[in-house]
Amino acid sequence: MSNRIYNVLFHTHTVSGLVISVALFVIFFAGSISFFRDDIINWERQQPIVEDSQMDIDFDTVVDTLAARHALYGRNITFRQIHQERRVMVSATPTQDTTAADEAKRRLFLYQDPVSQQSYSYFEDFTLGEFIYRLHFFAQIPYPYGYLLSGFVAFFFLFAIVTGIIVHWKKMVSNFYMFRPWAKLKTVWTDAHTALGVIGLPFQFMYAVTGAVLIIGTTVMMAASTSFFYDGDTEKLYKEIFPEAETQAFANDPQNYDLSINELVTKTEQKWQDVSVSKVVLQNYGDASMRVVVEVKPHDESRFTGLGQAVYQASTGEVVREKDPYESTSYASAVQDVMIKLHYGSYGGYGLRIIYFVFGIISCFVILSGVLLWAEAREKRSTAPWKRKSNQWVASIFLAISLSMYPVTALSFTVVKLFKDVNDPTPHLLIFKTFFISWLVLSVLFSIKKDNYFTNKYCLLSGSVLGFLIPIANGVVSGTWLWKTFNEEQLQIFVVDAFWLTTSIISFLVFLKLKPKAKEEPVVSSAPKSESATKKVVKPRKLQPA
Repeated sequence: MSNRIYNVLFHTHTVSGLVISVALFVIFFAGSISFFRDDIINWERQQPIVEDSQMDIDFDTVVDTLAARHALYGRNITFRQIHQERRVMVSATPTQDTTAADEAKRRLFLYQDPVSQQSYSYFEDFTLGEFIYRLHFFAQIPYPYGYLLSGFVAFFFLFAIVTGIIVHWKKMVSNFYMFRPWAKLKTVWTDAHTALGVIGLPFQFMYAVTGAVLIIGTTVMMAASTSFFYDGDTEKLYKEIFPEAETQAFANDPQNYDLSINELVTKTEQKWQDVSVSKVVLQNYGDASMRVVVEVKPHDESRFTGLGQAVYQASTGEVVREKDPYESTSYASAVQDVMIKLHYGSYGGYGLRIIYFVFGIISCFVILSGVLLWAEAREKRSTAPWKRKSNQWVASIFLAISLSMYPVTALSFTVVKLFKDVNDPTPHLLIFKTFFISWLVLSVLFSIKKDNYFTNKYCLLSGSVLGFLIPIANGVVSGTWLWKTFNEEQLQIFVVDAFWLTTSIISFLVFLKLKPKAKEEPVVSSAPKSESATKKVVKPRKLQPA
């Protein structure tokens, strides 16, 4: 490789990494905590559930309850439970009955608690776990700008990974085994950046690819594909990626069915081995043309991708159509399924999620070390003073925004547990105010201080102290102390408390080990001395009289 190409790739790697550094850190930090999204939600609501119990609900009771509260006739009603939580997601299309009231002609979306039979809107259902999960792809920014931002950050992250591999290829193996903690600061950041970058390389590459595909693929590329390959028919594209059973023509003939949806769900699960229900759809509810669609997916240990379907005629209970989940799946649907499972780590248990979390934190450290390496490399006397100050400001602001996320997240957990009202119709306002206001205040204060050691030290200290308070606050408010949840096998609640306790201990030990870096002595000029300065002066000898 010529020097010119090397320099171009090196500077491209540096610039692309710097431009996305803050956004990328937020994505990885929030995304790492999001691996425990379901546990955080159940911890917040004090609703521990049995693992892998999605869609294990009484559909008959839920449907009867919803029918008593809403006009459901002529609608397509969908029940889904994407995450491991107690509440089930319910969505319904507008009714096809033209004589129905205006309310029935609007879409319906809610979350239904199958135990208490209480309904919640999206904002009433909002939790801290959902907030952190959505933060990792900037969903708080109005659609589609937040999604596009996270997608292009993932794309440029992939670009930074590829250029970094090319630039460091020759020394990648040798530098991986080299760590010099007592050398100058630039050398320490270089060694840490290289070693941890190589360790997390497969994980980071996978995340860059899946993140870019899931976000950009579902926004920019999907719109382009619709225009070029589907003649602008968005519905046709969605049906290929998310296949659904065709709906029978609406007969506009109301019927009262003595039909048990629970029996149809159980019957479908027994058709194939090692499958679980993923979605239930009631087409043309209450009409003579009503059908019940039950979708199942194979367990991950049996088959990584797959989708099965059984369609029942409501009037007779007979199977109209079925699809074996172990048969071939469409390419688009299989790719989408693989990307989602790889990105969210949903194909394994807690062990896999812990591994994902550790690699996510390693990626955060790689981002930090990269920015600090850039700043330290420009601390030269040959650099103009205003440039040196500008570089210091950039590094200080980056560290202030990034590292303050740790105490801010811990504070949000404590505030939610202590002050969130279960009857509050807008719980998202408390979460938004707590997180973003405290994040802004800490970021500004640490940026003004402009001391990276101070920022690092007190972010670790405040984060660890607030993290210790989380299991204590949970025990005081709900009475579910750490040892109690462990003994009673309330796994989700125990995992969150144990997570913060472990994280706080580790960060506090790191805080105790932090020492300020001794300032290096100024470099003395090594210019050769003049001949007159180096020449030995010989004093004249005094003569004695004879």
